Amino acid sequence: MKQKASTLRNTVVMGIFDSQFGPIAVWLDQSGKLARLSFNIDDDLQHAQLTSVARDDSQVKFVADQVHQYEQGERVEFDLPLSLEGTPFQVKVWNELSKIPFGQTISYQTLATRVGNPKASRAVGRANGTNPISLIIPCHRVIGSNGSLTGYDGGLLVKERLLSFEKGTV
Repeated sequence: MKQKASTLRNTVVMGIFDSQFGPIAVWLDQSGKLARLSFNIDDDLQHAQLTSVARDDSQVKFVADQVHQYEQGERVEFDLPLSLEGTPFQVKVWNELSKIPFGQTISYQTLATRVGNPKASRAVGRANGTNPISLIIPCHRVIGSNGSLTGYDGGLLVKERLLSFEKGTV
């Protein structure tokens, strides 16, 4: 919960909507920017109760609309205002993740090379794992160098479903 608490310190509203990949929790900051998107609904609901963050599903409709367009194959890139809080290295990794095209995957090693430090694949993996806005910042498109699926916020089943969906839609 430590990472979530720091990521969500400036959030004011949380909402939930359904997707074909499962329910999604969305957190917005004071200016209405997307601060977190998660498939871990139980953890998010618990954190919202502990911090007295207001739940208002209607306020996250603009995010839900773009996710539903993605699900229908009508959108391959998201155009949402983001509120990214992290170290400069994390933000650099998250920005590079956003450049991975729909339907494609890369390895952690390739991602490390793209951020300018080919020997930092473990650090890149940690930054990837702390991505607060999964799906929108497509960390699901990063796989092991041997092609294996590795950790994901929503679990490996969701990661597998997202990758299969994208490959089938391209």
